[in-house]
Amino acid sequence: MDTPDTRALHDAVLDWYDAHARELPWRGDHATPWSVMVSEFMLQQTPVARVLPVHAAWLERWPAPADLAADTTGEAVRMWGRLGYPRRALRLHAAAAAIVERHDGEVPRSYAELLALPGVGDYTASAVASFAFGQRHVVLDTNVRRVLVRAVSGRELPAPAVTRAERDVATALLPDDEATAATWAVATMELGALVCTARQPGCKACPIAKNCRWRAAGFPAYDGPLRRAQAWDGTDRQCRGRIMALAREGDSVSAAQVEAAWPIADQRERCLDGLVADGLLTQITPGRWALPG
Repeated sequence: MDTPDTRALHDAVLDWYDAHARELPWRGDHATPWSVMVSEFMLQQTPVARVLPVHAAWLERWPAPADLAADTTGEAVRMWGRLGYPRRALRLHAAAAAIVERHDGEVPRSYAELLALPGVGDYTASAVASFAFGQRHVVLDTNVRRVLVRAVSGRELPAPAVTRAERDVATALLPDDEATAATWAVATMELGALVCTARQPGCKACPIAKNCRWRAAGFPAYDGPLRRAQAWDGTDRQCRGRIMALAREGDSVSAAQVEAAWPIADQRERCLDGLVADGLLTQITPGRWALPG
Protein backbone atom coordinates (compact mmCIF):
# COMPACT_ATOMS: atom_id res chain seq x y z
CA MET A 1 0.00 0.00 0.00
CA ASP A 2 2.59 2.54 -1.18
CA THR A 3 0.53 5.55 -2.23
CA PRO A 4 1.40 9.21 -1.57
CA ASP A 5 -1.39 9.33 1.03
CA THR A 6 0.08 6.36 2.85
CA ARG A 7 3.57 7.84 2.78
CA ALA A 8 2.16 11.11 4.11
CA LEU A 9 0.40 9.20 6.89
CA HIS A 10 3.62 7.41 7.83
CA ASP A 11 5.68 10.60 7.79
CA ALA A 12 3.17 12.55 9.87
CA VAL A 13 2.79 9.88 12.56
CA LEU A 14 6.50 9.06 12.75
CA ASP A 15 7.50 12.73 12.95
CA TRP A 16 4.90 13.31 15.67
CA TYR A 17 6.19 10.31 17.64
CA ASP A 18 9.76 11.50 17.36
CA ALA A 19 8.74 14.78 18.98
CA HIS A 20 6.15 13.60 21.52
CA ALA A 21 6.94 10.03 22.61
CA ARG A 22 6.96 9.50 26.36
CA GLU A 23 10.12 8.22 27.96
CA LEU A 24 9.10 4.87 29.41
CA PRO A 25 11.41 2.26 30.98
CA TRP A 26 10.41 -0.43 28.50
CA ARG A 27 11.28 1.72 25.48
CA GLY A 28 14.57 2.65 23.89
CA ASP A 29 17.94 0.98 23.46
CA HIS A 30 18.40 0.53 27.22
CA ALA A 31 15.27 -1.61 27.62
CA THR A 32 15.83 -5.37 27.76
CA PRO A 33 13.50 -7.80 25.97
CA TRP A 34 12.44 -9.04 29.42
CA SER A 35 11.49 -5.50 30.45
CA VAL A 36 9.38 -5.23 27.29
CA MET A 37 7.68 -8.56 27.96
CA VAL A 38 6.90 -7.69 31.58
CA SER A 39 5.43 -4.36 30.48
CA GLU A 40 3.20 -6.00 27.87
CA PHE A 41 1.72 -8.39 30.43
CA MET A 42 1.15 -5.54 32.88
CA LEU A 43 -0.28 -3.05 30.39
CA GLN A 44 -3.15 -5.32 29.36
CA GLN A 45 -6.25 -3.47 30.61
CA THR A 46 -4.11 -1.33 32.95
CA PRO A 47 -3.02 2.33 32.47
CA VAL A 48 0.65 3.25 32.17
CA ALA A 49 0.63 5.34 35.36
CA ARG A 50 -0.39 2.33 37.46
CA VAL A 51 2.08 0.02 35.74
CA LEU A 52 5.20 2.18 36.13
CA PRO A 53 5.93 1.58 39.85
CA VAL A 54 5.05 -2.13 39.70
CA HIS A 55 7.16 -2.66 36.58
CA ALA A 56 10.12 -0.97 38.30
CA ALA A 57 9.71 -3.14 41.40
CA TRP A 58 9.50 -6.34 39.33
CA LEU A 59 12.60 -5.52 37.29
CA GLU A 60 14.54 -4.66 40.44
CA ARG A 61 13.60 -7.96 42.08
CA TRP A 62 13.57 -10.13 38.98
CA PRO A 63 15.85 -8.53 36.34
CA ALA A 64 15.80 -11.65 34.16
CA PRO A 65 13.34 -14.48 33.47
CA ALA A 66 15.44 -16.94 35.48
CA ASP A 67 15.10 -14.77 38.59
CA LEU A 68 11.31 -14.86 38.42
CA ALA A 69 11.19 -18.56 37.52
CA ALA A 70 13.27 -19.39 40.60
CA ASP A 71 10.79 -17.65 42.90
CA THR A 72 7.31 -18.84 43.85
CA THR A 73 4.09 -18.05 42.05
CA GLY A 74 2.82 -16.67 45.34
CA GLU A 75 5.53 -14.01 45.39
CA ALA A 76 4.68 -13.11 41.80
CA VAL A 77 1.04 -12.60 42.82
CA ARG A 78 2.10 -10.60 45.89
CA MET A 79 4.34 -8.31 43.84
CA TRP A 80 1.57 -7.85 41.28
CA GLY A 81 -0.10 -5.70 43.92
CA ARG A 82 -3.23 -3.86 42.90
CA LEU A 83 -2.79 -3.99 39.12
CA GLY A 84 -5.86 -6.21 38.84
CA TYR A 85 -6.39 -9.43 36.88
CA PRO A 86 -3.71 -11.22 38.96
CA ARG A 87 -3.83 -14.31 36.78
CA ARG A 88 -1.51 -12.31 34.55
CA ALA A 89 1.14 -12.73 37.25
CA LEU A 90 0.75 -16.51 37.11
CA ARG A 91 1.00 -16.47 33.32
CA LEU A 92 4.10 -14.29 33.39
CA HIS A 93 5.69 -16.64 35.91
CA ALA A 94 4.85 -19.62 33.67
CA ALA A 95 6.30 -17.81 30.66
CA ALA A 96 9.51 -17.10 32.60
CA ALA A 97 9.81 -20.78 33.52
CA ALA A 98 9.32 -21.79 29.88
CA ILE A 99 11.94 -19.26 28.74
CA VAL A 100 14.44 -20.81 31.15
CA GLU A 101 13.55 -24.36 30.09
CA ARG A 102 13.36 -23.82 26.33
CA HIS A 103 15.53 -20.78 25.58
CA ASP A 104 18.37 -20.78 28.13
CA GLY A 105 16.79 -17.90 30.01
CA GLU A 106 16.71 -15.50 27.05
CA VAL A 107 13.42 -14.08 25.73
CA PRO A 108 13.06 -15.63 22.26
CA ARG A 109 13.17 -13.38 19.21
CA SER A 110 10.77 -15.08 16.83
CA TYR A 111 7.02 -14.56 16.79
CA ALA A 112 6.43 -18.34 16.67
CA GLU A 113 8.59 -19.02 19.72
CA LEU A 114 7.02 -16.16 21.64
CA LEU A 115 3.53 -17.34 20.75
CA ALA A 116 4.37 -20.81 22.08
CA LEU A 117 5.08 -19.43 25.58
CA PRO A 118 2.36 -19.84 28.24
CA GLY A 119 0.06 -16.85 28.50
CA VAL A 120 1.28 -15.27 25.25
CA GLY A 121 -1.24 -14.61 22.49
CA ASP A 122 -0.97 -12.98 19.09
CA TYR A 123 -0.90 -9.42 20.41
CA THR A 124 1.82 -10.02 23.03
CA ALA A 125 3.98 -12.07 20.66
CA SER A 126 3.73 -9.39 17.97
CA ALA A 127 4.39 -6.58 20.45
CA VAL A 128 7.48 -8.18 21.99
CA ALA A 129 8.90 -9.17 18.60
CA SER A 130 8.31 -5.62 17.36
CA PHE A 131 9.23 -3.51 20.39
CA ALA A 132 12.06 -5.65 21.79
CA PHE A 133 13.62 -6.86 18.55
CA GLY A 134 12.60 -4.29 15.93
CA GLN A 135 10.73 -6.74 13.74
CA ARG A 136 7.92 -6.08 11.26
CA HIS A 137 4.60 -7.22 12.72
CA VAL A 138 1.04 -5.95 12.90
CA VAL A 139 0.49 -4.90 16.52
CA LEU A 140 -3.18 -4.31 17.21
CA ASP A 141 -3.94 -3.04 20.68
CA THR A 142 -6.98 -0.92 21.54
CA ASN A 143 -5.19 2.36 20.83
CA VAL A 144 -3.82 1.29 17.44
CA ARG A 145 -7.17 -0.11 16.39
CA ARG A 146 -8.93 3.16 17.29
CA VAL A 147 -6.44 5.29 15.32
CA LEU A 148 -6.69 3.13 12.22
CA VAL A 149 -10.46 2.70 12.22
CA ARG A 150 -10.93 6.46 12.49
CA ALA A 151 -8.25 7.56 10.05
CA VAL A 152 -8.78 4.86 7.40
CA SER A 153 -12.28 3.45 7.86
CA GLY A 154 -14.08 6.61 8.99
CA ARG A 155 -15.70 5.09 12.08
CA GLU A 156 -15.54 6.27 15.66
CA LEU A 157 -14.57 2.96 17.29
CA PRO A 158 -13.48 -0.50 16.17
CA ALA A 159 -15.60 -3.60 16.65
CA PRO A 160 -15.37 -5.35 20.04
CA ALA A 161 -13.04 -7.98 18.52
CA VAL A 162 -10.45 -7.67 15.75
CA THR A 163 -11.96 -8.38 12.32
CA ARG A 164 -10.26 -9.76 9.22
CA ALA A 165 -10.90 -6.49 7.38
CA GLU A 166 -9.31 -4.53 10.20
CA ARG A 167 -6.22 -6.73 10.18
CA ASP A 168 -5.98 -6.41 6.39
CA VAL A 169 -5.98 -2.61 6.68
CA ALA A 170 -3.29 -2.71 9.36
CA THR A 171 -1.17 -5.09 7.29
CA ALA A 172 -1.47 -2.93 4.19
CA LEU A 173 -0.38 0.15 6.15
CA LEU A 174 2.67 -1.51 7.71
CA PRO A 175 5.89 0.01 6.32
CA ASP A 176 8.12 -2.41 4.41
CA ASP A 177 11.30 -1.61 6.33
CA GLU A 178 11.54 -3.61 9.57
CA ALA A 179 12.83 -0.83 11.80
CA THR A 180 10.32 1.67 10.41
CA ALA A 181 7.49 -0.83 10.84
CA ALA A 182 8.45 -1.37 14.49
CA THR A 183 8.48 2.38 15.11
CA TRP A 184 5.16 2.76 13.26
CA ALA A 185 3.61 0.17 15.58
CA VAL A 186 4.61 1.98 18.75
CA ALA A 187 3.92 5.42 17.24
CA THR A 188 0.32 4.63 16.33
CA MET A 189 -0.12 3.14 19.80
CA GLU A 190 1.20 6.33 21.39
CA LEU A 191 -1.00 8.50 19.18
CA GLY A 192 -4.07 6.58 20.34
CA ALA A 193 -3.02 6.80 23.99
CA LEU A 194 -2.24 10.53 24.03
CA VAL A 195 -4.25 12.20 21.24
CA CYS A 196 -6.80 9.98 19.49
CA THR A 197 -8.38 8.91 22.77
CA ALA A 198 -11.70 7.11 23.08
CA ARG A 199 -13.80 9.80 24.74
CA GLN A 200 -12.12 13.14 24.03
CA PRO A 201 -9.92 12.93 20.94
CA GLY A 202 -7.55 15.87 20.60
CA CYS A 203 -8.05 16.46 16.89
CA LYS A 204 -6.40 19.90 17.03
CA ALA A 205 -3.15 18.26 18.12
CA CYS A 206 -3.43 15.26 15.79
CA PRO A 207 -0.75 15.04 13.06
CA ILE A 208 -3.11 13.20 10.69
CA ALA A 209 -6.31 15.17 11.29
CA LYS A 210 -6.41 16.40 7.70
CA ASN A 211 -6.19 12.79 6.45
CA CYS A 212 -8.72 11.38 8.93
CA ARG A 213 -11.82 9.97 7.27
CA TRP A 214 -13.81 10.00 10.51
CA ARG A 215 -13.18 13.72 10.89
CA ALA A 216 -13.94 14.34 7.20
CA ALA A 217 -17.25 12.50 7.60
CA GLY A 218 -18.32 14.79 10.44
CA PHE A 219 -17.44 12.45 13.35
CA PRO A 220 -20.30 9.92 12.94
CA ALA A 221 -21.13 8.15 16.20
CA TYR A 222 -20.33 4.49 16.74
CA ASP A 223 -23.20 2.29 15.52
CA GLY A 224 -21.73 -1.18 15.87
CA PRO A 225 -22.39 -3.97 18.39
CA LEU A 226 -23.11 -2.86 21.95
CA ARG A 227 -19.96 -2.18 23.96
CA ARG A 228 -20.67 -2.87 27.63
CA ALA A 229 -18.67 -0.96 30.21
CA GLN A 230 -17.26 -3.22 32.90
CA ALA A 231 -19.01 -2.86 36.25
CA TRP A 232 -17.11 -2.95 39.52
CA ASP A 233 -19.19 -2.25 42.62
CA GLY A 234 -20.67 -5.41 44.06
CA THR A 235 -19.16 -7.70 41.41
CA ASP A 236 -17.20 -10.90 41.87
CA ARG A 237 -14.15 -8.98 40.62
CA GLN A 238 -14.44 -6.56 43.53
CA CYS A 239 -14.94 -9.41 46.00
CA ARG A 240 -11.95 -11.31 44.63
CA GLY A 241 -9.87 -8.14 44.77
CA ARG A 242 -10.61 -7.64 48.45
CA ILE A 243 -9.74 -11.22 49.29
CA MET A 244 -6.49 -11.02 47.33
CA ALA A 245 -5.56 -7.76 49.06
CA LEU A 246 -5.87 -9.52 52.42
CA ALA A 247 -3.78 -12.46 51.20
CA ARG A 248 -1.00 -10.17 49.97
CA GLU A 249 -0.79 -8.33 53.29
CA GLY A 250 0.21 -11.33 55.44
CA ASP A 251 1.27 -14.93 55.44
CA SER A 252 -2.34 -16.14 55.30
CA VAL A 253 -5.93 -14.99 55.54
CA SER A 254 -8.65 -16.44 57.76
CA ALA A 255 -12.33 -17.04 57.11
CA ALA A 256 -13.13 -14.38 59.71
CA GLN A 257 -11.04 -11.80 57.84
CA VAL A 258 -12.69 -12.67 54.54
CA GLU A 259 -16.14 -12.46 56.09
CA ALA A 260 -15.36 -9.01 57.51
CA ALA A 261 -14.14 -7.88 54.09
CA TRP A 262 -17.18 -9.21 52.18
CA PRO A 263 -20.41 -9.97 54.05
CA ILE A 264 -22.37 -11.72 51.24
CA ALA A 265 -21.81 -15.37 52.08
CA ASP A 266 -22.63 -17.13 48.80
CA GLN A 267 -20.64 -14.66 46.72
CA ARG A 268 -17.73 -14.83 49.16
CA GLU A 269 -17.62 -18.62 48.97
CA ARG A 270 -17.91 -18.58 45.18
CA CYS A 271 -15.01 -16.16 44.89
CA LEU A 272 -12.83 -18.12 47.32
CA ASP A 273 -13.46 -21.30 45.34
CA GLY A 274 -12.66 -19.47 42.12
CA LEU A 275 -9.39 -18.06 43.46
CA VAL A 276 -8.30 -21.53 44.56
CA ALA A 277 -9.30 -23.03 41.20
CA ASP A 278 -7.34 -20.31 39.38
CA GLY A 279 -4.20 -21.07 41.39
CA LEU A 280 -4.18 -17.66 43.07
CA LEU A 281 -4.85 -19.03 46.58
CA THR A 282 -4.13 -22.31 48.35
CA GLN A 283 -6.28 -23.60 51.23
CA ILE A 284 -3.74 -24.47 53.91
CA THR A 285 -6.19 -25.51 56.63
CA PRO A 286 -9.99 -25.44 56.95
CA GLY A 287 -10.94 -21.77 57.05
CA ARG A 288 -7.49 -20.40 56.12
CA TRP A 289 -5.90 -19.58 52.77
CA ALA A 290 -2.53 -18.30 51.54
CA LEU A 291 -0.82 -17.30 48.33
CA PRO A 292 0.63 -20.33 46.50
CA GLY A 293 4.04 -21.40 47.70
